[in-house]
Amino acid sequence: MYSNNSPGDADIEGLRRKAARLRQLMLEMARGQGQGYIGQGLGMADVMAALYFYELRYDPEQLDWPDRDRFLLSTGHYSIALWATFAEAGIIPIEELQTYGADDSRLDMSTLDSTPGVEITGGSLGHGLGQGVGHALGLRLQDSTARVFVELSDGEMQEGSTWEAAMSASHFGLDGLVALIDCNGIQADGPMVLDMEPVGAKWRAFGWDVTEIDGNEMVAVVAALMLARKRNGKPKAIVLRTRPGKGVPRIENSEKSHFFRIDVSQWDSIIAEFEHSLGDVA
Repeated sequence: MYSNNSPGDADIEGLRRKAARLRQLMLEMARGQGQGYIGQGLGMADVMAALYFYELRYDPEQLDWPDRDRFLLSTGHYSIALWATFAEAGIIPIEELQTYGADDSRLDMSTLDSTPGVEITGGSLGHGLGQGVGHALGLRLQDSTARVFVELSDGEMQEGSTWEAAMSASHFGLDGLVALIDCNGIQADGPMVLDMEPVGAKWRAFGWDVTEIDGNEMVAVVAALMLARKRNGKPKAIVLRTRPGKGVPRIENSEKSHFFRIDVSQWDSIIAEFEHSLGDVA
């Protein structure tokens, strides 16, 4: 069982190694099909490592434990990061990762709530934060101290329902709700269609406590998560500036990193490129 750690006791180097391990697993998953939403997954690996191996309270042996913290992946196509994390946490067999994106697999390229550990079906953008508000209200009615973490994206902020949910979270004082906003600057066909900046100022205007960080720097991620523990009557927003394809320069520099597809034979060189970049976290 994992539980909230005390401030200051984070094993930063250990979490960096976990993030590297998650990236390795994701690359192997994408190689299996020759494609996948690898850019977003690599970009969010540091956050996923900090969440599941430092911050979240959950039990991989009892996924419906009532007092667990909830993690809601609103951008369902980021599932490659979730599946890698679940395997590393012991929620699903690591061998199952080989089925990513295959017919009849539980590990779809977008999330399904029939997969163990998944709290909501994500992918229809703009719905995740509203569901998070519902979860947080329900937990309050049960006098539960469990918290709700909702991952969403900068592109998803273009959906009006996101702001309706943000407004209601502030109105109800849901200080156990944490929005993890992945600002990676891309959408399906390239750069953001609408300029959503200043992101932090918008969330502050809706009554949220806001922290803006480099989402690929583990020290900053852990510090922001610890800060978000404060129960002060306000929901928390952590604005994450991440780099799509983090750890693999060829993907980082690709204009099509949203959905990366190359010939299966080229994935070995992609993985070799990633392994070469591991010197700082080995």
